[in-house]
Amino acid sequence: MARSDESKAAIAVVRRAVEEVQGRGDFDVYEQLYADGFVDHTPQQGFGSDKAGVRDLYRTLRSTFSDFNPVIHWQVADGDLVTTYKIYHGTHTGDFFGIAPTGREVHFEVVDAMRVKNGQIVEHWGVGNLLSVIIQIDGLPTVAGEK
Repeated sequence: MARSDESKAAIAVVRRAVEEVQGRGDFDVYEQLYADGFVDHTPQQGFGSDKAGVRDLYRTLRSTFSDFNPVIHWQVADGDLVTTYKIYHGTHTGDFFGIAPTGREVHFEVVDAMRVKNGQIVEHWGVGNLLSVIIQIDGLPTVAGEK
């Protein structure tokens, strides 16, 4: 497979994971697209770095932010490694790192890289702007120590 074909195929897998798994909550597709030996090199606090841990993270995000919706702004690939810039949107209706639901609409930016082998995601590295969410839901104490 030519490099450009490999990149196109990898982008299609990652786009499907973002749209169908993260966006629609289709965890049957998750089982298809994420390899059993999947490793998240940048796991979120409280979640494992394996396939089960990331599945739990996605379920938690979908229950914490009702109407959870990722919007992909761009994707590029170098062979089997796909980098995506996306913004997640949702309404804060569940506990978020100990912050009770506020009902506020939030959004936060994420840049991640996923490696795709044989049509499955095998590795992930990512950075999400979770501080932005905490600010949007007034989860930071004031200087006087009050919220």
